[in-house]
Amino acid sequence: MAGEEKSGLTHLGADGRAEMVDVGAKDETTRTAVAAGAVTMAPETLRAIMAGDAKKGDVIAVARLAGIMAAKKTHDLIPLCHPLALTKVAVDIVPDEALPGLRVEAMARVTGKTGVEMEALTAVSVACLTIYDMAKALDKGMVIGEVRLKEKTGGRSGAWRAQGADDGSASG
Repeated sequence: MAGEEKSGLTHLGADGRAEMVDVGAKDETTRTAVAAGAVTMAPETLRAIMAGDAKKGDVIAVARLAGIMAAKKTHDLIPLCHPLALTKVAVDIVPDEALPGLRVEAMARVTGKTGVEMEALTAVSVACLTIYDMAKALDKGMVIGEVRLKEKTGGRSGAWRAQGADDGSASG
C-alpha cells in the first residue's frame, strides 16, 4: 500500500517515492526546537556591524527579522514539510569575538502533530545568509557554519538534546 514505511525513512513510501508523511493520527503536543549557527568574519567586520557601520543598515535587526520570516515559510522552501501554525519564533544574534563573528540561535514552537526542527533550522540558516548579504561589502570571506539542531521537545519521541548543546550558543 502506498504510504507504508518500509525503508525506515519517513518521507519514502514502500515503492521508494518521496511523499509527505500523514500526521493525521498523531497526537497534538507542544513541540519546541532550538537550532544554532554562526557567521565567522574578520574582526574589523564584526566591529563595523556592532558599531552600525554596515552600508545596508542594522545587520542584526534585519537578520533577526529575516530568520523569523523564514521560519514561517519553511513549508514553502523545504519539500514535504507540513505548513505549521507556529505559536512562537525567536531569533537571538550575539557577537562572539572569539570566532570572531556572530552566533545565531533560533527557537520555534507549535502545538501540533509534527515537529518544528526544520523551522528552527531554516530560521538560523536564513538569518546567517542575511548577515552575509548585509555585510558582504565589508567582507566577502565570511563563513557560514555550525548550523545544527541543539534540542527538541514534544511528540512521540520526546525530548532530545545534542551533546555539547550548551557550547557556543547565542544565549550563552
